[in-house]
Amino acid sequence: MSVSEDTADIDRSGVAGKPLLEIRGLRIEGQSDERWNEIVKGLDLTLRRGEVLGLIGESGAGKSTIGLAAMGYARPGCRITAGTVVFDGVDLVKIGEVQRRAILGARIAYVAQSAAAAFNPSHKLIDQCVEAPLGHQLMNEDAAKRNVVDLFARLRLPDAEHFGSRYPHQVSGGQLQRAMTAMAMACRPDLIIFDEPTTALDVTTQIEVLAAIKNVVRQFDTAAIYISHDLAVVAQMADRVMVLRYGELVEEAPTRVMLADPQQPYTKSLWAVRSLRKEEEPSEDVLLRVDAVDASYGGTFKVLHGVSINVSRGRTIAVVGESGSGKSTLARVITGLLPPVAGAIVFDGKPLAPRLKDRDKTALRRIQMIYQMPDTALNPRRRVRDILGRPLEHHLGLTGSARQRRIAELLEMIELDERFIDRLPSELSGGQKQRICIARALAINPELIICDEVTSALDQIVAEEILKLLLRLQKELGVSYLYITHDLATVKAIADEIVVMHQGSTASLPNVLSPPRSRRRSATSDRACAAPIRRRGEIPRPSADRRASTAGRVRGMAARFHRGEPRRRHRRRASAMRKRVAGSRRDFPVRRARSGNGTQSHPRVRHPSSIADIRRDGL
Repeated sequence: MSVSEDTADIDRSGVAGKPLLEIRGLRIEGQSDERWNEIVKGLDLTLRRGEVLGLIGESGAGKSTIGLAAMGYARPGCRITAGTVVFDGVDLVKIGEVQRRAILGARIAYVAQSAAAAFNPSHKLIDQCVEAPLGHQLMNEDAAKRNVVDLFARLRLPDAEHFGSRYPHQVSGGQLQRAMTAMAMACRPDLIIFDEPTTALDVTTQIEVLAAIKNVVRQFDTAAIYISHDLAVVAQMADRVMVLRYGELVEEAPTRVMLADPQQPYTKSLWAVRSLRKEEEPSEDVLLRVDAVDASYGGTFKVLHGVSINVSRGRTIAVVGESGSGKSTLARVITGLLPPVAGAIVFDGKPLAPRLKDRDKTALRRIQMIYQMPDTALNPRRRVRDILGRPLEHHLGLTGSARQRRIAELLEMIELDERFIDRLPSELSGGQKQRICIARALAINPELIICDEVTSALDQIVAEEILKLLLRLQKELGVSYLYITHDLATVKAIADEIVVMHQGSTASLPNVLSPPRSRRRSATSDRACAAPIRRRGEIPRPSADRRASTAGRVRGMAARFHRGEPRRRHRRRASAMRKRVAGSRRDFPVRRARSGNGTQSHPRVRHPSSIADIRRDGL
């Protein structure tokens, strides 16, 4: 089957199917500062069988709250105060807990944003994926396992027969997200809620996951609510789009109409391309030097190969690469969480101890880290006062009024007022949580902050606010950043120099964002910088895993960033899965889709470089 057949899309926005889900007058309140505030304000929503509805909006718009309410559920600290949620004739708000539990999992499923946080790390994937059909007594254990293996194959997971025997930490982020989709599909539900399942993935992995999800949803004619803040993702998945802000509907239209001609100014602002850009400021004062570092997991599988980078004082080095290239592993080595096998790490002219436990308190204070997912980085049981106060007591010995004044200063730095000091993480939006993580890192006056994909899980508007905050703090405090990302727009906004990682190796190329001299690009270069395409029904399969030079990959990234030129064709890649722990991975062949004449058949796809391209060329 060719890619065009595999991902063929039918525009069903005009087809009158039977309504599966009807939400009327939905009102939801959230508790904050011991008061109840309305966060969803009288929303109406209709979803028909087989239809995919996209919910778009910035952080705090109420997207995830509405998605959960579609299951008749309100998270802790929230309550449904008015309205009806009628699923196939049953009001999920009014029925009892036993009746609701019989529906959830069997007929309505939920795919969370962070698969790593949703899976139990101590159980194998297959055991967790068969739990729902066994719990609802829809099939016996053997049939449930065969069903899950079939879903693994449909979702293009490698070696479907044995994939489920792994633990969650033994697979990549994109594979784990597809495994969660398989778990949601195990009971063949009528409705699936996808809550930003590809937000934190690099663009290459996003293409894989989107193609797999879309294929399965279409095969089983499943209705879906797809929550996202990414225009490209919504263009691929949704038949109809609802734009939300502050818990209210801003605009609703079929996807084609919404992309071609958004009516409301707020909708147009979501479509805008990020314009923030930092001018390069070279410096010879090296703060951190990573010299020929090798690292491995379990002592057998080498992850980093002779990595060398320099981070100047008061400057930002961006580390760019796709999933599995070794970016986060490098951060773990620098912080001492993973001792290097070979090489040295020199900070301010002095070598750092390889292990975290062997470093003195001063060294620990001077290097801090901001993590990708603030939801998992913040203790849900601690208030902001305690989250920021703990490092102040531990490293600086501040207590009492001095501690309180410093916390107030930190909140002012990150542009939050003192009303937030007694809030729990669950009472904050995604952008506010990330600001608290930044304040915690700044609390003890570090000289180097490692930022690991700190904006990848945030919508474009909030992400730009965070980038502006980081730039302002760097200018005021002189702090250095090692900024890990897969987003070239973010690199353009914040970096003085760029290090590109591929298969554990690096190349430092300061002028990567300059327009390339050559228009030639390798297939691997295209795959490194591919952005999810904005043309409905044409999700390409990733290109073949060729061993192109790192410089060739970077030229392709720059070419894609500046011109958004069309690829010649897309081929399904056969890549080697990498181990994260000893013995956890092996190579798996991937069968290629072929057309009738025995050659690969792929559609020609244009990758628009801006929303203007979409409006000009259509979907």
